[in-house]
Amino acid sequence: MILPQITHLVSICAKSGISEAILSPGSRCAPLSLAFIRHPEVHCRTISDERSAAFIALGMAQQLGKPVVLVCTSGSAALNYGPAIAEAFYQQVPLLVLTADRPAEWIDQWDGQTIHQQNMYGSHVKGSFNFPDDASLPDKLWHSKRIAKEAIALAGSYPPGPVHINIPLREPFYPLPEESYNFEITALEPSLELESGNLPAGNELSQSVKDQLKSFKRILLLPGQQVPHAGIRKTLAALVKVQKAVLVTDVISNMAQEGAVVHHDFFGLQPENHNEMAPDLLITFGKSILSKPLKKFLRACPLSHWHIQPAGQVPDSFQHLNRIIRLQPEVFLEYLLEEGPVIDSVFRQNWEKKNSVVKKHLPQLIAKAAFGELSALSCLLAAMPAGGKLHLANSMAVRNVNFLGLGVQETEVICNRGTSGIDGSNSTAVGCTFTTKAPVTLITGDMAFFYDRNAFWHQYPIANLRIVLFNNHGGGIFRMIEGPANLPELEEYFETHQHLEAKNLAGEMGFDYTSINSISQLNVCLKDFFHDSLKPKIMEIKSSAETNRQTLKAIQQKLQKAINTEKGADHKKM
Repeated sequence: MILPQITHLVSICAKSGISEAILSPGSRCAPLSLAFIRHPEVHCRTISDERSAAFIALGMAQQLGKPVVLVCTSGSAALNYGPAIAEAFYQQVPLLVLTADRPAEWIDQWDGQTIHQQNMYGSHVKGSFNFPDDASLPDKLWHSKRIAKEAIALAGSYPPGPVHINIPLREPFYPLPEESYNFEITALEPSLELESGNLPAGNELSQSVKDQLKSFKRILLLPGQQVPHAGIRKTLAALVKVQKAVLVTDVISNMAQEGAVVHHDFFGLQPENHNEMAPDLLITFGKSILSKPLKKFLRACPLSHWHIQPAGQVPDSFQHLNRIIRLQPEVFLEYLLEEGPVIDSVFRQNWEKKNSVVKKHLPQLIAKAAFGELSALSCLLAAMPAGGKLHLANSMAVRNVNFLGLGVQETEVICNRGTSGIDGSNSTAVGCTFTTKAPVTLITGDMAFFYDRNAFWHQYPIANLRIVLFNNHGGGIFRMIEGPANLPELEEYFETHQHLEAKNLAGEMGFDYTSINSISQLNVCLKDFFHDSLKPKIMEIKSSAETNRQTLKAIQQKLQKAINTEKGADHKKM
């Protein structure tokens, strides 16, 4: 029989603008799946692996900017959503998570696929609801509709995030042959909207903020991870041009541009640099930053920290947070452009000169280096067409791109830095391909790639996907960390050395495949790697983890020497 509360739920989703659903197969969730499949305004896909399904939904919601529905059966299937839900929570990406369940009286009775599902995602969702299991009474049906509206509104309100509805279902729940869904029943149903209130305009900043702002002379702007925003980028460029701030960016901020400091990881930021490099005011907006040396440096500086965010929780990432300004970042930045002071020229030049030295010497050092991740990545980034989507796996993939920098960013960078796990980067990129015809490139390492191979276990076309797999046969990042790098257990217990290659997987999943062992092979492959094709492509670049470590260390040392030489020359001029 068709369950009215499920028909209303799906109809309310569609009426609220939700148009995409990722379903995982199961019997208990059949009423939900069938209702979404048969609704004419919802596009459904089925992904068998729930962990992968949730990351695919995440990748779609990142691009769509609105909730994507997840549906799974009861039991451990729902637990597999956990990693992606946590990532969505910290990345502030809206998901509507619908888990089918047994009726409450069957919990702990050794009935199949039955676990404790109420509030199962804990504090990693914005809200958790339990649907009534019987809608035969008018009040029960009203309650189910109210839950649906509230959950959808909550998922999309600022800051957006995942919301869970657990749905106990009683048999019989399969539709009879003569039954059909009536999705028009909610046509006149009022929707629920959450308003955040009117945000103040720039001229309504408190007088104390205006007065204090004028007293700072060493202002550093540090945007965290966020989606591209042309208006903000334009204002940031103007702020740099009129010397009202130093702009420091990671690649995940999507704010890199001419005049931005992007090579700060090579500066050798240490406490002894405080006098010449330390800001007196740090202004941040967006979410997390990538650079650990920059975090440590700013935490050690005696500074004021202002964070610009219209609503929601604000973490004290740099241990100096003393003002939260509840504005949209573009509003505050426009005020800073109009009314902010011109910063100290020596402070500005200290940052800009170091960045210029690295920008000058880094390409030369990479060109002379042994073949490996940095040399191959440098060629790859130079050949990558602008305007697509660049997904970066965690560990060394995102860090190496950050070391090299992207210059003026015309390509959107996406990376799961909410929880910084390696477990869903393939699936997130696949989800992205479901939303765009633009080229989607994933740069990943072997551990992240093979961990998430089920991302490709489906029938849907992903011909616009390009995967660049750096295979050093283990977790190479552990050679970069002082602790494990010096331990005898490094290879077996930290790197987890493995011998897998992607060739067989590529054949099974229908990818074009190329293996790369040298720069000359890479240059040949890059001639058509990004061209349109009928199949997705994998380029597997093989290298030595130890060679990669030695190359990075040597480049860091040589760049530090070049920076110190430039600094010494400046002192002689004085």
